[in-house]
Amino acid sequence: MIGLLRPERFLLFRSRVIILFLLIAGLLSACTTTVAPPSMPQLPAPEWGSSKLIESISQRWSQVHSLRALARINYAGPEGKHGFDEAVLVQRPDRLRLETLSLLGAILIVTANDKEIIGYHPREGVLVRGQSSKANLLRYTQIPLELDEITALLAGLPPVDASTPWRQEGNSLIFSPNGVRKDSVAFDSQLPVPTKWERFNPIGAVVLTARFSDYIATSAGLFPSKINVEAPLQGKKLEIRFQEPEVNATIQADLFSQQTPAHVQEVPIEMIGS
Repeated sequence: MIGLLRPERFLLFRSRVIILFLLIAGLLSACTTTVAPPSMPQLPAPEWGSSKLIESISQRWSQVHSLRALARINYAGPEGKHGFDEAVLVQRPDRLRLETLSLLGAILIVTANDKEIIGYHPREGVLVRGQSSKANLLRYTQIPLELDEITALLAGLPPVDASTPWRQEGNSLIFSPNGVRKDSVAFDSQLPVPTKWERFNPIGAVVLTARFSDYIATSAGLFPSKINVEAPLQGKKLEIRFQEPEVNATIQADLFSQQTPAHVQEVPIEMIGS
């Protein structure tokens, strides 16, 4: 189990929260061990059949249930460039814990479950609490994803619904519920694993992109130890490098919620603005 690791002071309350989730604005009873990445020849990807690609997505969704890892985060955006360490706990589909770390401990602890979203800022002595909803996740993270989509993304899975209508374009699958293009997933690798995911807005512009790379072998299948997330319309980029990720680790349920510590001010999530 990951203990609370300790931080140094972080800048603005709200901008740090946005940066934290852009790691995104997110994931067996025994922990999975990892081994060195398999050799990935730099050759053109085979022409994958659609059945193979759909099978890859469905199989990965059924194999990956949880994630416990430390990650090195490098962020670049209008606020500047930042690098920090993050403790990541994911229990799909709707439990998430993120701890922003430094040499002195955790400077921000965010938990989310199917009932509430909580952000604890130890340095400021403030705990933010709100109902779990896409609107509140958006308010807190500035990322238009549902909780189950964020946990999927952090667990190395393209956040798509494989049961919605789709079509194949080359080595990509295009998902179009209600006839509107929503997601695309590319498989440009020698192995049938996702290499890129894109989310489109209703007018067809790309709002979020994730690139999955540096796959390592685990007992739950191949896992991308590096994820690059970009919000092109906001000019924000994030690189996530997982260190020794434990896939399908057993995680205590109470780690995905927080009680208000003594002498800490609790405020509603609405106070951080829209």
